[in-house]
Amino acid sequence: MRRRDFIIALSGAAAAWPLVARAQQPERMRRIGSLTSLDETDAQAQVWYAAFRTRLQELGWVIGRNLQIDYRWGAGDMDRIRTYAAELVAMKPDALLASTTPVVAALLRETHTIPIVFSNVSDPIGSGFAKSLSHPGGNATGWTNFPPTMGGKWLEVLKEIAPRVRRIGLLFNPITAPYVTGYYMPGLKAAAANLEVELITTTVVHRATDLEAVILEVAREPGGGLIVMPDTFTILHRKLIIALADQHRVPAIYAYGYMSREGGLLAYGADQGVPFPLMAEYIDRIFRGEKPSDLPVQATTTFELVINLKTGKALGLKIPESFLSRADEVIE
Repeated sequence: MRRRDFIIALSGAAAAWPLVARAQQPERMRRIGSLTSLDETDAQAQVWYAAFRTRLQELGWVIGRNLQIDYRWGAGDMDRIRTYAAELVAMKPDALLASTTPVVAALLRETHTIPIVFSNVSDPIGSGFAKSLSHPGGNATGWTNFPPTMGGKWLEVLKEIAPRVRRIGLLFNPITAPYVTGYYMPGLKAAAANLEVELITTTVVHRATDLEAVILEVAREPGGGLIVMPDTFTILHRKLIIALADQHRVPAIYAYGYMSREGGLLAYGADQGVPFPLMAEYIDRIFRGEKPSDLPVQATTTFELVINLKTGKALGLKIPESFLSRADEVIE
């Protein structure tokens, strides 16, 4: 090779070195802080978060390669939720994953800059999380689980399956579900007036030890029924609530299908797991440069009706075939 050709070849190889070096550089590590008010031992929650991770991986975000997720589980404890919110924000993650209303509220008290993608929120506008569904306008967006009219729908469905019900209690914790009164109550009151049903408003609870007394209040007279409202507290204590409702022969409707699969009489509502892969897609879009303020809050539009026929028979209910035929799932 002539000296001139050798110099050209050598200089060409040198020019390629930076490209090789760049190709060998590790990918930028993105960090997600995840906070939920549920408990780490909840099998349902573990399924949902697994679906979230799977969808992220499909989008190219692999834990240990270019992604780190820090999980915190509030287990219904508001002090713990606030502490974890501050802790996660201090880590300065690239995005925050939030599940349930109390969690989003706690995170927004700590940051108005880190993107928050949420799910299982009943009233994002009334709670101050978004200016509108189409244009949230802040640093939070995600999925809302129920329209405000769902309160009336729960009452109507329970009345249909248990026509002798005349007094219906609303079971929720006002600390973890402050939205119930303003968001669901108008629809509940309208349905109660139309069906001539009395709403029992003394069934709010603050501790698990209150549950039996509250359900006994509903059961003390004939015609008592229960609407177990969508609430972190009722999710965490669902097994006890289901057992007490069955023990005291109180027909109850729940907001989530898995509660009926676990023994509850009847459930009508959204599948809580549906938003988790979709939240992964929103986080992917944020990582690629989009802003949460421009990503619309999505509303769940499909609901499932699940009936536990075994529980119904134990309560002495004769469920019409027409009702059973409408159910998405009948548990024998």
